Amino acid sequence: MKINKGFKWFKLDNAAKIYPASHSRSWSNLFRLSATLYEEVDLKVLEQAVKNTIPRFPSMAAKLKQGLFWYYLQPVDEPPTILAEYSYPLAYMTKKELKNCAFRIIIYRNRIAVELFHSLTDGTGGLIFLKTLVAEYLELKHEIEIPCEFGVLSRKERPKHYETEDSFIKNAAPVKETRKDTNAWRIDGTPEPDAFLNITNFQMSSDKIWHLAHEKNVSVNTYLTAVLMKAILNLQLDLVHNPKKYKPVKVLVPINLRPIFNSKTLRNFALYTIPELDPRLGDYSLDEIIKIVHHKVGTYATQKNMSKMIQTNVADEQLLILRIVPLFIKNFVMKMVFNSVGEKKSCLSFSNLGQIRLPEIMRKYIKRIDFILGPQAQAPYNCSSYTYRDTLNVTFSRDIKEARLETYFFRELQKLGVEVTVQSNQR
Repeated sequence: MKINKGFKWFKLDNAAKIYPASHSRSWSNLFRLSATLYEEVDLKVLEQAVKNTIPRFPSMAAKLKQGLFWYYLQPVDEPPTILAEYSYPLAYMTKKELKNCAFRIIIYRNRIAVELFHSLTDGTGGLIFLKTLVAEYLELKHEIEIPCEFGVLSRKERPKHYETEDSFIKNAAPVKETRKDTNAWRIDGTPEPDAFLNITNFQMSSDKIWHLAHEKNVSVNTYLTAVLMKAILNLQLDLVHNPKKYKPVKVLVPINLRPIFNSKTLRNFALYTIPELDPRLGDYSLDEIIKIVHHKVGTYATQKNMSKMIQTNVADEQLLILRIVPLFIKNFVMKMVFNSVGEKKSCLSFSNLGQIRLPEIMRKYIKRIDFILGPQAQAPYNCSSYTYRDTLNVTFSRDIKEARLETYFFRELQKLGVEVTVQSNQR
């Protein structure tokens, strides 16, 4: 018996189209969100919670299917099998897996994790899915009632039409933004031979970072981005001894477009800006970098500028020649373009989910939240951040052995007087 009635299929949203075309053994583009409880997870109860929850998310609880001209999403017919934890997070998801179910639900002792292929949604949508699933589990397990607030959706309601819309198409401007940009410095290292993913988590006081950011009149996201860029800059200066070979230090900063355009979509709806430092101009103080990031993000994160960037992407999709070209040719072209441009424009991305809030009754059951990105396609690092309760977390993921960037980031925090707890799965 099908669990998703009334939803046959969904076109991929504008941001989602590149991920199937560029999917490879080295880049399956997954991200993970997890909730660690104070008690061990009851598998039987979680299975029922999954069954109750996924009909609420037809565009996310889906499988990736291949048509003649485009990929598309089809809601799953049955709840996915809950998996035991792998030896490391974000293990490669094969094309066969994507065709059957483009997300995973994984448990380990007291942890519930979801791993999602990026064509399904972004971090904001994924967090809503995790919150709703865990809320349903806790209601069944403890016979409590959790209010639908802070991103927890009602499992008794049908999905809303605006939750499954492609908000990129809806909010495109009549003019385009240029794509011209410079390549960034790439961090090198020794690849892990078995695709092992090293995860390093920095935990610090959210109040401490907030006060440091407040002193500079900037957001926590801007402040942390600046600290990260300072660490990357120092790493390059120490590794590259010829100033003529210096390359720009650039961090891709995703911008959640939902509040900018008043959207409630659960699909991908984020774009980015890329603050830049040019080491050929000399060293930068942290204060200088903070100003650069603040003004770059502030200038670009407006409705008018974002709508121009949206139109740049949407315009390509709407070209008649591209619409009628068979999918295998589209895949070849998109992969070629991605490999030649793709993520070369930044050293890594820094995705900050901000303050994660939960209904009060849920908080006593949930010890911690985690958010992990997979590495970039052509670079060994990515970085994510969020705050839960009074702890700010910054998590690095990398598929090389050397933990140099983490070391430099730690040094910058020490200089600022920030006390840090570091956890890692490094072998």
